[in-house]
Amino acid sequence: MSLSRHINAEEVIEACKEHPHKKHSIRASGSGTGYHQTWRRDEDAQLAPKYTLPKVGIPSKAAYQLLHDQTALDGNPLLNLASFVHTWMPEEADKLIMENINKNIVDLDEYPAASIIHNRAISMLADLWKAPKEGKVIGTATAGSSEAIMLGGLAMKKRWQEARKAAGKDYFHPNIVFGSNAQVALEKFARYFDVETRLVPVKASNGFIMDPNDALQFIDENTIGVIVILGSTYTGHFENVALMSKLLDDLQERTGLDIPIHVDGASGAFIAPFAYPKLKWSFDVPRVVSINTSGHKFGLVYAGLGWVLWRDEKYLHKDLVFELHYLGSTEYSFTLNFSKPAAPVIAQMFNFLNLGFEGYRKIAIKDLRNARLLSRALENTYFEVLSDIHRPVKGDAHAKHDVDDPEHYLPGLPVVSFRLSDKFKQEYPHVQQGWVQSLLRTKGWIVPNYNAPLGAAEVEILRVVVRETLSQDLVERLIVDILEITEKLLGKTRFLSIE
Repeated sequence: MSLSRHINAEEVIEACKEHPHKKHSIRASGSGTGYHQTWRRDEDAQLAPKYTLPKVGIPSKAAYQLLHDQTALDGNPLLNLASFVHTWMPEEADKLIMENINKNIVDLDEYPAASIIHNRAISMLADLWKAPKEGKVIGTATAGSSEAIMLGGLAMKKRWQEARKAAGKDYFHPNIVFGSNAQVALEKFARYFDVETRLVPVKASNGFIMDPNDALQFIDENTIGVIVILGSTYTGHFENVALMSKLLDDLQERTGLDIPIHVDGASGAFIAPFAYPKLKWSFDVPRVVSINTSGHKFGLVYAGLGWVLWRDEKYLHKDLVFELHYLGSTEYSFTLNFSKPAAPVIAQMFNFLNLGFEGYRKIAIKDLRNARLLSRALENTYFEVLSDIHRPVKGDAHAKHDVDDPEHYLPGLPVVSFRLSDKFKQEYPHVQQGWVQSLLRTKGWIVPNYNAPLGAAEVEILRVVVRETLSQDLVERLIVDILEITEKLLGKTRFLSIE
């Protein structure tokens, strides 16, 4: 949620009266009534102030219509290719959400069934992420991956502090290490909870993600942990969890420093288990102590749900867990806020039951197939593709035949990151890449153009997130629109079509 400033309504109205383009607005002219109103909607809307609480409310039908009309100005979620957030669920899931929308999941005494569903979801995720059978896995639902990663970071900080106290050492200067390609939530954790951020610069040659070898130089005795990102926001690449763990094992042998890993699986933790089951990234890597994910991304639930799990309860210090008694039963809580809706958790369980492992796998394979289609189409035109999910694994002959199995290709999210090629920029230096973003918006597509992270910030990137709702037909239409726009920028308007 972005910050919003208070608006003085009277100043805005007075400005409108004098503004050459706004002086004809209904509010500025005072002509709020007339002979062409539809029922009482216009009159009711005219009576409702914009920035102060109404003294008297308006009818519910009018309030609905007023807000319905205002939100019609939002973009089409189906064509929002900038976001990882899921935007569609089956009719039965929508019905289930509405049936449970008034339930607060923290009230275990009042809503015990919702709590049981939450506990089952934690167990299912623990099994999916290969939690050790001998461990006592513990976890919780959160408002999203941002809260989840902050809880994971807090747990690492507290464990580091207690170890330093026990050793009689300074425990006031913690730091945390992660790549400069990190999503803003990681930096929020460090800034909000007084942990020094040590950003590892990225390189274009490494896919704009953290190289574990580069991370070692940022680690010292005050490092609470390393966050490894399974699915970079910029390009969809997976950072190498297994290699980071091996390097930290070697570091511990040489120096005695025992540095844990938290995996930021906001997107990848719901892709890797299904698309790349042989990839070692989760609790099967012993140094991984915690993992977070977003249920509302490739977990295929609407916005507002995250998850965080620890491989064993010993990694979650008891001082961080609150015991509560005032809702009628004993509850144990580790969250940044208290009340939480039960509906998203129930929706997640709906997906687990409805899709199962094979259902999630089919969706992941389809998303990756469509991402490869887009990647290959763009790569043969004016663009250079920076993501790698369409590139065969070295020496893999099967991928040459366009097989569906993602394990024949380099691992990553179903994300297509691309830029205008160097050849194109040399021939047409006047064309700005940002124009492609702006012109796609006129056709309804939301495709962001942004700079790469620290270490390669001079590179501009266009990015498409291929979600479940982006069908092959829409991908083909998107390809046509991208190429048509690019050619118009060159002054070429020849007709483009895809058979």
